[in-house]
Amino acid sequence: MSNLSNNRVNVAATAAQVTAVKAAFQTIMTNLPFLTGLTADERKSLNAIDVNNKVFAEDALAAAVNNPTLVPAYISVPNMQLDMTLFNQLDELSGLANQLCERIEDTKMLAGSEAYNVALSLYKSFGAAADAGAPGADSIVDKLKTRFANSGGNAVNVPPVAP
Repeated sequence: MSNLSNNRVNVAATAAQVTAVKAAFQTIMTNLPFLTGLTADERKSLNAIDVNNKVFAEDALAAAVNNPTLVPAYISVPNMQLDMTLFNQLDELSGLANQLCERIEDTKMLAGSEAYNVALSLYKSFGAAADAGAPGADSIVDKLKTRFANSGGNAVNVPPVAP
């Protein structure tokens, strides 16, 4: 169990901060109305573009722009140019968004872990109080121990508490 006095996050966002962030997300969605959702099957069926495929696509686009007489009429080079431009723009934005999401997820994980570790310590303390005959402690332990009822003894960091 971690050191309970090492509380790395000791803050809550204000209602105004949460509201402002939600508004910022809405602003992003409003400014990018063309963002599309895909099904899992659609994601699997699409050709993915990676570093090598991107270079290939850029080379093919350059060849098409420089040799328009060789491009079949059914292929739209301007559409491909738009697709590549949008891909590059969204690639930059997704990198920034991924950094933000990782920090949000890491901070959420840390805050949750800290809260859960304190809860486990409280559970042990309530168990000790119940063992010592403190009034009301038995009902607290009975309520809290239901969390571990179906764990079959396999739950991680389950503190032993006398029944």
